[in-house]
Amino acid sequence: MTAVVGTRDLRRPAGHAVRVLAVAACYYGAGRLGLLRRLVVEGAVVTPVWPPTGVAVAALLVLGLRCWPGITLGAFFSVLSLSAPAPGLVVVLFGQTAAPVCAVLLLRRARFRTDLSRLRDGLALVFLGALTSMLIGATFGVGLPLLMDELPPHAFWAAWLAWWVGDAMGVLIVTPLLLLLHRARWPPRPVRWKEATALTVVACCLVPLATYSPASVLFLVYPLLIWAALRFELAGSALCALLMSVLATVAATDGAGSFAGLSRVQVLVKLQAFNGATALTALLLSAVITEQRNTRRSVERACQELVEVLEHLTAGEAPPPRPAPDTDARPGPGGTP
Repeated sequence: MTAVVGTRDLRRPAGHAVRVLAVAACYYGAGRLGLLRRLVVEGAVVTPVWPPTGVAVAALLVLGLRCWPGITLGAFFSVLSLSAPAPGLVVVLFGQTAAPVCAVLLLRRARFRTDLSRLRDGLALVFLGALTSMLIGATFGVGLPLLMDELPPHAFWAAWLAWWVGDAMGVLIVTPLLLLLHRARWPPRPVRWKEATALTVVACCLVPLATYSPASVLFLVYPLLIWAALRFELAGSALCALLMSVLATVAATDGAGSFAGLSRVQVLVKLQAFNGATALTALLLSAVITEQRNTRRSVERACQELVEVLEHLTAGEAPPPRPAPDTDARPGPGGTP
């Protein structure tokens, strides 16, 4: 018994260390992907979408707050890939770590479910996890260069807004997709595979046309996004939103299509407006549809149980025992109902 307990005690720190290193590796890898497409706004290097914030929030929701050192470690190596260590590096790392930790604490306070099956979960992720919590990272990340006279005062708000929106977009686009992958069952069931294939083909043809067309027809992607949310809920809408955001970001940083002939600030504003609209539409619409379908299934089950009870009472028999509650109604790892 002593040997078994000792082995378990050794495995727990080792398992925690592996999780921390995995979070750091995923954060760094997402950072390298995000840095492939970046813009210079008022002398500050920003990314239209910063995927590591989405990775960090999803990791803390799934693995727990104890994995926060992995975020700090991943952010450290991400900064090193851009420049040499500076005296204020600790401040930047604090902001990058505190933002997702604050996001998870606020989401837990709001009883957030990681399956995003309710409208309140989508609203909580938008306003608490993305828009509110990411203020911390932007404030520390842009405020430090301002205090060290590395950023002129007139450029503060433009750089701060770009940093904040990039972090928020990372949460809105990446976090739902990672939570979906965590809860997915493998191998996936071939449900409506013909329609899914048709949706994929249409998306691969329409989205590049809308983003690279000089006629400014980005609005053409929204019927596609609605189709994906109506038929495939979060799985379809999240993947479509990711494809749209990636292609729009590539076109914007290349100055092609609808973004041709615009200044850096105009490109960033137009791109972030598009990314924000697609992410919000995908997340909130899929949450509303999922909630309505779950409510309809609950009503149908209740009606079926009522019919069975009435049939047994009419026949003079004792009603059958009620079945166990549905496991789908149980809270996810991120909160309680």
